[in-house]
Amino acid sequence: MLSIALSLALAAPAYAEEAEAILPAPTDSLVAVAQDEDEEDEESVKSQKDAVKSGKAEPKKAEPKRRKKVIKTIQPKTFMKLHRYEIGPSLGFVANDPFLNRYILGAVFDYHATEIFAIEVQGAYSPILGQGGCDDPDWKPLSCQLLTKNSVSPDISRLTAHGNVGLQFAPIYGKVASGNNIIAFDIYGTIGLGVTATEDDLIALQADDEPPDGPAHRTQYQVHPTTLMGGGARIAFSESVAVRAEVKSMTYIEVVKSTTLEMKNNLIVQANVSFFFPGMK
Repeated sequence: MLSIALSLALAAPAYAEEAEAILPAPTDSLVAVAQDEDEEDEESVKSQKDAVKSGKAEPKKAEPKRRKKVIKTIQPKTFMKLHRYEIGPSLGFVANDPFLNRYILGAVFDYHATEIFAIEVQGAYSPILGQGGCDDPDWKPLSCQLLTKNSVSPDISRLTAHGNVGLQFAPIYGKVASGNNIIAFDIYGTIGLGVTATEDDLIALQADDEPPDGPAHRTQYQVHPTTLMGGGARIAFSESVAVRAEVKSMTYIEVVKSTTLEMKNNLIVQANVSFFFPGMK
């Protein structure tokens, strides 16, 4: 027994040496790496705290700007005139006659060969409301004053009818939003040729007592070749209905009392209601 105990006691140091040899001891390099990482973390935390306290926090990196894309679209026209007919009544008046009130009833017919160009035919009639004199509703106050107070014969020539053929040019087109509706419009100009019928007022010319073959009677009724220029705007409320407002200038040469030539210009302001057919394709 004693011999067994002694052998165990002697073998214990040997076993301890073998265990130390098997388990690797911590090296200095591993300890140094761990210390460096701890120091770096502490320094970064400290630097962030110091920046916050001093108000010099590191600015955030700006996000890259996004480029705005412009998408171009072509909106379809809501109102087309190509190869369509336009017809409707008109109502107007002569705006530049200082002696007479002339109201005009007429009609307009257009054929739109393209969206820009159209051939236009117009005709109108202006009724004679009186037979002359201060009680005549056609006379303006200036006519009565010149004749009765100043003994002056104003050259009063009533426009009674006119007709013309013209070319319409509509280069400007646009749209306006009205609530949930889109209203289309265009602006146009017109040039043309036509004829104008007139009737001289014999009372204003102080020739009512003249014989039927007198100079004033011979040129009382006349038809004049006429040039026309004008323009206006068309507003379409649907594909079939539109309204127009236009101004046109009619120029012609008139003979007064069979002897005197006088150039006349009538500036007509009128409004039309137009109906288009056939329907849009």
